[in-house]
Amino acid sequence: MRILLTGTSGQLGNALLSHLPRLPATAVVHAPQRAKLDLSNATQLRQCITDFKPDLIINPAAYTAVDLAESEAEKAHAINAIAPAIMAEEARKLGAGLIHYSTDYVFSGDKSDAEGNWQAYTEADATGPLNVYGQTKLAGEQAIVASGCQHLILRTSWVYSNFGKNFFLTMLKLARERDQLRVVNDQWGTPNSADWLAAATCEILAQLQQANDAVTWWQEFGGVYHLSASGKTNWFAFATAIIELADQQNKLGKAAPQISGIPASEYPVPARRPHNSLLSTEKLQTAFGLSIPDWRITLDACMQGVQLSVSEPLYLTTQAQGQAK
Repeated sequence: MRILLTGTSGQLGNALLSHLPRLPATAVVHAPQRAKLDLSNATQLRQCITDFKPDLIINPAAYTAVDLAESEAEKAHAINAIAPAIMAEEARKLGAGLIHYSTDYVFSGDKSDAEGNWQAYTEADATGPLNVYGQTKLAGEQAIVASGCQHLILRTSWVYSNFGKNFFLTMLKLARERDQLRVVNDQWGTPNSADWLAAATCEILAQLQQANDAVTWWQEFGGVYHLSASGKTNWFAFATAIIELADQQNKLGKAAPQISGIPASEYPVPARRPHNSLLSTEKLQTAFGLSIPDWRITLDACMQGVQLSVSEPLYLTTQAQGQAK
């Protein structure tokens, strides 16, 4: 299988670059750096796909600067909407598959029951993004579906890792520098380790590789899925969990800071955020038989630097499993 992987300078792309070579029967993974594959350059993107002729394109790359996107809408649209449309079109021409990652931000974040309790979004729920980032990601999804190519669109949320820029690393940095932190406590969702997302993706790919007929497999399993760990939390509780784990493992170098929760209204930013980012994974579990770990387990694995296994994606140390109970 010839795989074209984008976005290796990002969290998920970097994790996938580590996991993909461990798949059985993977012939080659082509992962050009941004300097050689600028997704805002349509001509360069088409040429890369035409030259490499992949059997599968995996696209974790995205314009993810949510606040900056409000003032750079054209750039965000080029990377999040136009580039996936081109990948889908070229994949269809080649008879290749496309795995594309999307976001909880395609939803409005207000799904709740009669009592006002937040409810997890399913793939069948109506979309309604609140900001430019979400709008461009939704446009990318729609272009892929309209192309008619063989595709999987995997929506996820709150991605973090030991690589790049993310909430996990930011909280660790601030915890080492400050004695007090204030974190938003009225936006709910599920944190997702990039390493676990990559391992779960490779489990799905292993099933594709084992299929007798790839075209039939895509016809049966292609579509939109939510890929997320289980459980729910808010940013304040997530930050608290990060700092408590780091303190337990002596990774702060000082006393843990005091953390207090604040409403989002006290932390104004250019782009509106959804208050509810919960994603139901029932469809994913039914289709691929994946067991979904609690977000605390994958957080502990990330803190310990444990890489999840492709063949056993939920493998964790005994310590991690015990702490998650």
